[in-house]
Amino acid sequence: MRSHVPGAGDTALRAADKCSQPRLECSNPGAPSQTFGCSIFPSGTATAVRRAGAALQWEERGDVTCPLLFIQLNQLLSTPAGLEWREMARWIKFEEKVEDGGERWSTPHVPALPLHSLFQLRTCLQKGTMLLDLDATNFKEIIDKALSGQPEEAELQPALRERLSALLLLQPQHQPTKSLLQLLAELGLSPCQGKAKGRSEPRTQLSKTPLQEQLRNRFKKKVPPGAEAAHIAVGEVEFLEKPFAAFIRLRRGVSLGSLAEVSLPSRFLFILLGPPRVKAYHEVGRAMATLLTDELFQRVAWQAEHREDVITGIEAFLDELIVLPPGKWDPSTRIPPPSHLPSPRRRNAVDPLDQQPHGNGDMTAAGDRAIPGHPQSGEELERTGRLFGGLLRDIRRKAPWYGSDFSDALHPQCLSAVLYIYLATVTNAITFGGMLGDATANMQGVLESFLGTAFAGFIFCLFAGQPLTILSSTGPVLVFERLLFSFSQDHSLDYLEFRLWIGLWVAFFGVVLVATEASHLVRYFTRFTEEGFCALISLIFIYDSLKKMLSLADAFPINWHYRLDNITSYSCTCNLSSPGHSSAGNDTLLPSPLTTQQPPATPAGLSRTQCLDRGGHLLGTSCQYVPDVTLISFLLFGGTSLFCIALRRFRSSRYFPVAVRKLVSDFAVILAILASCAVDAVLGLETPKLLVPSELKPTNPARGWIVFPFGVNPWWVCLVSAVPAVLVTILIFMDQQITAVILNRKEYKLQKGAGFHLDLLCVSLLMAVTSIIGLPWYVSATVISLAHMESLRRESATSAPGEHPKFLGIREQRLTGLAVFILMGASVFLAPVLKHIPMPVLYGVFLHMGATALNSIQLTDRVRLLLMPAKHQPDLVYLRHVPLRRVHLFTIIQLLCLALLWLLKSTAAAIIFPVMV
Repeated sequence: MRSHVPGAGDTALRAADKCSQPRLECSNPGAPSQTFGCSIFPSGTATAVRRAGAALQWEERGDVTCPLLFIQLNQLLSTPAGLEWREMARWIKFEEKVEDGGERWSTPHVPALPLHSLFQLRTCLQKGTMLLDLDATNFKEIIDKALSGQPEEAELQPALRERLSALLLLQPQHQPTKSLLQLLAELGLSPCQGKAKGRSEPRTQLSKTPLQEQLRNRFKKKVPPGAEAAHIAVGEVEFLEKPFAAFIRLRRGVSLGSLAEVSLPSRFLFILLGPPRVKAYHEVGRAMATLLTDELFQRVAWQAEHREDVITGIEAFLDELIVLPPGKWDPSTRIPPPSHLPSPRRRNAVDPLDQQPHGNGDMTAAGDRAIPGHPQSGEELERTGRLFGGLLRDIRRKAPWYGSDFSDALHPQCLSAVLYIYLATVTNAITFGGMLGDATANMQGVLESFLGTAFAGFIFCLFAGQPLTILSSTGPVLVFERLLFSFSQDHSLDYLEFRLWIGLWVAFFGVVLVATEASHLVRYFTRFTEEGFCALISLIFIYDSLKKMLSLADAFPINWHYRLDNITSYSCTCNLSSPGHSSAGNDTLLPSPLTTQQPPATPAGLSRTQCLDRGGHLLGTSCQYVPDVTLISFLLFGGTSLFCIALRRFRSSRYFPVAVRKLVSDFAVILAILASCAVDAVLGLETPKLLVPSELKPTNPARGWIVFPFGVNPWWVCLVSAVPAVLVTILIFMDQQITAVILNRKEYKLQKGAGFHLDLLCVSLLMAVTSIIGLPWYVSATVISLAHMESLRRESATSAPGEHPKFLGIREQRLTGLAVFILMGASVFLAPVLKHIPMPVLYGVFLHMGATALNSIQLTDRVRLLLMPAKHQPDLVYLRHVPLRRVHLFTIIQLLCLALLWLLKSTAAAIIFPVMV
């Protein structure tokens, strides 16, 4: 949406504007709005707009690309040395003005134009010189052809042409973009010397080659590759009696020497010179620049064949004009660039008849943002009707990308992602491994969790269709393992052997699902399903991290009854005598200097461990408390999470160069972990640390590394195992495919396609292998996988001033996942290094991952709407088309279902919760 300010224009061009008044709007106010407004263009003049619409469609498909324009406005000013051209403003997508002091550029802003300047511009284009597809090689040739190509009624005298030509060929004074070092270097110079150094000598001729200041201009880094230049020259000239206007489009981009601030090939030129009594030239030049920044008009100007085509482009621009009434806002206010711009796709329809009216607004446009991208739009989930047809199609789709899956990982951002996801995966393996060990009497413990995660994750990333997925143990699988172990104990069955047969049946059922293309059912997963599942998993991460931190109060209790006045009563000593053998007030404290001939070793010199090893016990009012550990643990926990958020947002900060901000943002989580570890090391407190196994042997010595199918269990166990295997198959299928749907959403802009059938086959076969080795079962971890994708976001390297970097997609590759699981396998040998990482720091990373995943779903936004008055609610697309009460009803139903799932998760029936989703 554009904001243009109606202003008081001058009267010099007003007489010629009588034929250019705004056209009447459509007579039917209830008619649907068409692509280019509701004005009816003559069929002979609408061709350029239609061609521009087709060009936009081609550009969306990638068939054709129109380069961006760098637009520079030079104005003719009178100085003591004479007339000179001076750069006053520039555009790429937004306007930047030279501040009044002439020493710096303004912040980028949306241009606000006097409405009358657009009408005056239209008059200039209707009555002035227009040269389309001009063949010229230098600026002098362009000027000569423009001056000689005037209409007969406005033809200039030869003397005036020469004076105009000499004036236009003067060297413009640019306003260079200076670095901080250049500004500091100029501090030692006087203001006059500083200005003289940054400007060319006045009254010099235009150079045919770029100047050094152009080649060294730092602003060129902001200009996208392949951009071209457009030059606008306006000003007052005493020797002219009527305005001279010319619009020129070159057939080929030509370098015009030192005309532009940066050295770029030039494509468009607009010249407007007139008598001094006219004061509106500057605003007309700004109107021309604003038109050229408009995507639709720019393509009209590119493809126009006649003057009428360009005028039609202005008409289309005026059809979409939004006028702010005077007196309702301050025209001097600079409108900041919006965070998101409307897509030109909504303006590129070739035939307005193709636009179908909608009774409640453009629901198609709303759906683009209101509904997440589901994979049913592609071919991944279409049935082939053949056995393993979907699997073969997945393999054919992914095979051409296999080489690039490794070469695309050669970027520093991938290193940050590896370290981040590795630490998250290690923490998850330790957490689930410990709980699994408690549930299965160490038949599967932390070491098995490490080895299983490394093995299964490595194989999956090597062969899967979506290698960005991270495999991990999940809560429902843990509940099933606990129930299965209890059932085996109650019925005197060998747990690992029973589990082996279940795993083999699950693998068989999984292969059957792949063969019958059962993954096509994923197309019926709705936003309700995706958000419910993602919200539940995210809340589990947040809850588990907080639960782990609160459990520190048991291991390191806080003395809530501490009083400073009673400090003399707090002590803790070691009593080596029998607890029931000493008399009150006459305890024998051994060893002591009075009762032994050995070197002094008073109870005060014994540590807690030494005292307990010698059979003693602790006496005193402070023996149960460990000062500061719980407090600093919570500070590390919250500080790490907040530090991750702050460093992630540092990319959009105003401080430091773009390269530094991107580097800090890419390594945000690693920097947060290192900073927290440094704080912990400086304080030197005994906070709980990350402990990993240091020996490669089963946690339970009673088991080996291979589970044999026929052992102590009866023969019929292999058949009965099919019953619980059906339940596990449903669990694995739902958990895996819901996560796959979330990861393959359209908004992530994945280019290499999905592989639902191939992923399910890999998980199914891994179930069989891990069952034979006696390792835990693994399935896609939603939160960690989302964190993996977020850490690999690609954004545009260059962005125009005021423009936010564009999200380009995800860095799709296999190497980060492979590196993560290789490090997992090597963690046994990295134990001396990992033991310095405090566990509260890793729990803080868990909290950050859960909160980030929770904020990525629309449910969170709609929950916030429940707490907002209507006047403070953001302008969300779905609120324009859906009544607020229905939005609230949908949200409340989702919250109730989420609460039901949470209750279900907390019971023994948690293994069926994916089915309930």
